[in-house]
Amino acid sequence: MTGILPSQTLAQMIESGALAATDGFEPGQIQPASLDLRLGRTAYRLRASFLPGAGRTVEDRLNGDIVMHRIDLSEGAVLETGCVYLVPLAERLALPEDVSCAANPKSSTGRIDVFTRVITDGAQAFDAAPAGYQGPLYLEISPRTFSVLVRPGARLAQIRLRRGSPAPLKEITLGVDLTGGESGVIGYRARRHSGLIDLENLGGHDPADFWEPVPARGGRMVLDPDEFYILASAESASVAPDEAAEMAPIATEIGEFRAHYAGFFDPGFGWESAGGAGSRAVLEVRGRDVPFMLEHGQAAARLVYEALEAPADAVYGASGSHYQAQGLKLSKHFGGWG
Repeated sequence: MTGILPSQTLAQMIESGALAATDGFEPGQIQPASLDLRLGRTAYRLRASFLPGAGRTVEDRLNGDIVMHRIDLSEGAVLETGCVYLVPLAERLALPEDVSCAANPKSSTGRIDVFTRVITDGAQAFDAAPAGYQGPLYLEISPRTFSVLVRPGARLAQIRLRRGSPAPLKEITLGVDLTGGESGVIGYRARRHSGLIDLENLGGHDPADFWEPVPARGGRMVLDPDEFYILASAESASVAPDEAAEMAPIATEIGEFRAHYAGFFDPGFGWESAGGAGSRAVLEVRGRDVPFMLEHGQAAARLVYEALEAPADAVYGASGSHYQAQGLKLSKHFGGWG
């Protein structure tokens, strides 16, 4: 058996101790083909991002000179833009020798321009744990545009477990929609120097305080350097109940922009029988060094599909998932737009 582990297998791994957590797991952490990760009670403000390297633990590095100060998250704490933090996660792994792990920001995390990466002991790369890994998990957090208020238990990232090394089933390239449809809005541009986003206050932030609508202008737009945009794919996307997908950026040589931080698409996303017909992929786009003219339909990202080890017991959208059947849509922290 090879493939992405479905929800019922993740539950079995919790029962066996291959997936463990401080104070146990909470309802809703297990997704159709992924597991949400939760922040612990302490954050470390770092001088710089780092990888521990082979044979070294993250704790070894934290005991060095890379930590600027320690922050107690118990009553809530603000993580500020332009800073790098490291938070020990509530979950830890004791993976079987044939199971590896990949990590990604959750959709709502990427859509507010909070950059996250999972780190393990001995890591020489971010967002990955090798087959058989046993040890803690840590989350690097760097808010890029909006400062955020976080508390223990906040779910900013997720992991996906893979048995063996299955080859991808297919790849699909997605273009960007710059027509605007009936609304005439093709996207949203983040306002700099906005207020604080409370990650627990879902739907409670006025989008006008944080975003500027971008009107359609003849199927073109100019990406300004280092500005952050929310756009949508021109094509609809769907993931069958026996598949999972990950969104990956298009090669950087095609243009001066970076698309998509978050990338896991669980089985059932966009699937008609799960209420997802017509779902678009939301693109988190950042301009690079020079202004860049983006054209309607221009390639912006690609979906890489993999088979599940077995069909998941539940599919995305079965419990009213926030982003099922989405078009152009902001994160669930905002109410009123999209």
